[in-house]
Amino acid sequence: MAESEQRLRAVSDERVAPEMEPTTEIEQAGTRLLGDRRRMLTVLAAFLLLIVGIYVLLPKVVGLSGSLKRLSDPSWFWIVVAIGFNGFSFLAYAALFRGILGGRDDGDMIYRRLDFSASFKITMAGLAASTLFSAAGAGGVALTYWALRKAGMERRRAACRMVAFLVLLYTVYAVAIIVFGILLNTPWIHGKAPVAGTIVPAGLALAAMVITGLIAFIPDDLERRIARHQDRRWVHRLATVPATVSSGVRTAISYLRHPRSGAGAIGGAVGYWLGMVGILWACFHAYGGGVPFGVVVQGFFLGMVANLAPSPAAGVGTLDAGLIGAFLLFDIPVDTVLPAVLTFRLVGFWLPIIPGVIAYFALRRQVNSWADDQGQVAYTSESKVRAEAN
Repeated sequence: MAESEQRLRAVSDERVAPEMEPTTEIEQAGTRLLGDRRRMLTVLAAFLLLIVGIYVLLPKVVGLSGSLKRLSDPSWFWIVVAIGFNGFSFLAYAALFRGILGGRDDGDMIYRRLDFSASFKITMAGLAASTLFSAAGAGGVALTYWALRKAGMERRRAACRMVAFLVLLYTVYAVAIIVFGILLNTPWIHGKAPVAGTIVPAGLALAAMVITGLIAFIPDDLERRIARHQDRRWVHRLATVPATVSSGVRTAISYLRHPRSGAGAIGGAVGYWLGMVGILWACFHAYGGGVPFGVVVQGFFLGMVANLAPSPAAGVGTLDAGLIGAFLLFDIPVDTVLPAVLTFRLVGFWLPIIPGVIAYFALRRQVNSWADDQGQVAYTSESKVRAEAN
C-alpha cells in the first residue's frame, strides 16, 4: 500500500513536505481579485477617469493638444496591421504558457487540462487583470496562480513553473536590449545611438542575466539545511522562496538548453515580443513612419522598463511616459511619438480588456468543470491504488 501511494505521488515533479511549500499569499490574492466585484468596478472607473485626465486634459494644460490632433487622421491600414500583430502576440503568449505551465508530459492530468484553449483563456484573462491591476503584472500573476491551483497543480510546482515562465519571457527581453543596444552603435543598423539608451541598458540587462543565472546554483535542499540549524517556522517559510526561484530558473534554462523539446515555449516567448514590437512599428507607420526599425525595437524595450513602477491602473502615465521619454531620447519628434505611443497603448493594452473579460468568464466555467471532474479523478486514483495494493 505504501509503495502504491508513493507511485501515485510521483506524478508530481516537485515532491516536498506541505510545511516546506511556498506561502499561499498569491493564491489568496487571486481569490480576492476574482471575488470582489466592487473592487473591480472601482478600479475600472479609476482607470477610465485616469485615461481622460492624462490623454484629454493634461495635453491641453502642457500645450500638446496639437500633437493629439493627429490621432483623428491615422492610416487605417496600419491600424489594422497593428491589431493583427496584437492577435499574433496573444497566440504566442498562450503558446509560451502552454509550453511552460502545461509541461511536456502528455500523460499528466495538468498537461491535458492546460491545453491551448485553456492556456489562451488564462493568458487573456491574466493580461486583462495585469492591465487593471498593474505594477509589473501583479494582477495577472495572482489570477494565473489561482487558475493553476484550480487545475490541480500543487503549490511548489505552480510557483516553480511561473518563475520559469517569467525567466524565459524576460530572457528574450534582455537579449533584445543587449543585441539592439550594441547593433545601433554599428553601421549595420541605422538610427541614433545615445549611450544612455543603448550601451547602459545593454550592460544592465547583461548584469541581470548573470545574476539570474547565478540563482540557479542555490541548492534544492536549502530549506532542509536551514531546518537543521533553525527551528523557527517563519525562517523555514522564508527559505522556500530562493529555492523555488532557483528551481524555476533551472527549469527555464533546461528549455533553452534543449530547444527541440521546448520549441513551443521558446517560439512563444520570441513571438510575443515580436508581436508587441510589431504593434508599435505599425503605429508609427500609421502616422507617417520615419522611425528606424532598430530604434523602434530599442525604444520599446527601454520604455517598457517603466511598467515596473506601480500605477493605479494599466501603467497609465508611467508606461506612457516611459515609452515617450525613450523615443525622445532617440530624437524622434514629439509630434510623431505621442500619437504613435497612445495608439499603441490603445491597441496593445486597452482594447484587449474586452476579450480579456470575456475570457475570464469562460475561464470560470472551465474551472468549474475541473472541480466537477475532481471527484471522479480522486475516485479513479483511489481505485488504482487499491488495485495495485491487491
